[in-house]
Amino acid sequence: MVGHRSGHAGGPSDLFGENVSATPYVSIIMPCRNEARCIGAVLEEILQHQEEPQGGFEIIVADGLSSDGTRDRVLALAQCDPRIRLVDNPHRYTPHGLNAALAAARGEIIIRMDAHTAYAPDYLIRCVETLLVRNADNVGGPWVARGKGYWSRAIAAAFQSAFAIGGARGHRVGYEGPVDTVYLGCWRKDVFSRFGRFDEELVRNQDDEHNLRITRQGGVVWQSPVIRSWYVPRQSLYALFRQYFQYGYWKVRVIQKHQLPASLRHLVPGAFVSALLACLVAGPFYVPARWVGGVLAAVYLACVLLASVVTGARSEWKLIPALPFVFPAYHLGYGLGFLQGVLDFAIIRRRPRFSATELTRSE
Repeated sequence: MVGHRSGHAGGPSDLFGENVSATPYVSIIMPCRNEARCIGAVLEEILQHQEEPQGGFEIIVADGLSSDGTRDRVLALAQCDPRIRLVDNPHRYTPHGLNAALAAARGEIIIRMDAHTAYAPDYLIRCVETLLVRNADNVGGPWVARGKGYWSRAIAAAFQSAFAIGGARGHRVGYEGPVDTVYLGCWRKDVFSRFGRFDEELVRNQDDEHNLRITRQGGVVWQSPVIRSWYVPRQSLYALFRQYFQYGYWKVRVIQKHQLPASLRHLVPGAFVSALLACLVAGPFYVPARWVGGVLAAVYLACVLLASVVTGARSEWKLIPALPFVFPAYHLGYGLGFLQGVLDFAIIRRRPRFSATELTRSE
């Protein structure tokens, strides 16, 4: 088991039967683009406050041709600390950045970190510890959101609600066990030789698809609550809607690639929006469609209001007025994106509609 800096027995040399070289044992990979506002803070937090695995670590930032000073900020920090390295991602897409960082990684263990996430001081060592003890192919902690500002806090509160995300185990703070996907991730480097690297066609959902590849081929994706991090969600309804529209859109391509969804919950938003649209179109000509559409809308609204009260009671009462708008942004964004994906990928069979500019995080 990998321990703390104090020299806990059983370090990397024990685990792999050889001495750890000067090459970092852990490679942190971080794709980014136009993150000047936060990249410096997250890198400094990792360097100054993360408890270091016994073999040490490096941070590989894969920059997607940033135009806001992100590169200058990373390079300035790299001059002060050689553990930081910058690699280019000329394609700008997230999966290209992940693969570029993987190609440059020197460590035997890969840990993905994100510029919009805060990490517990023992994040790195808990990732490594869980990976080796569980002998899993990918491990991570629960996907927990912590908002900044009123709307971001409302989005974060809904994010932890089963009504918003369909009861996915990855959002359960105390859950430990196998999951279909996990937030960020920690892998042995040879996992990418066995299961392949990230699919560079997928602008979104490339991590879900990679985990699906692992589990479909008999591998194990494991979640542990001792791996703690806090994701900062979007700060507006529009940004949330855009984000989940893209998730729904690219989920179609993942399903098409594997001929089966990872979970039936991925189909529910698209089916719901399809039913509403069908009733809306048929309503003027077919009276029963008006009734069905009205009942669907009324039941959904009642569920939204109930979920808003329950979620507000569990988090902040003052968020209740915002939550009835947040839940539909999740569901309708994903559902409409899913339908657009069906149209593009399955019916028209045209090229994806999203350009690299869609990867810039919008607030």
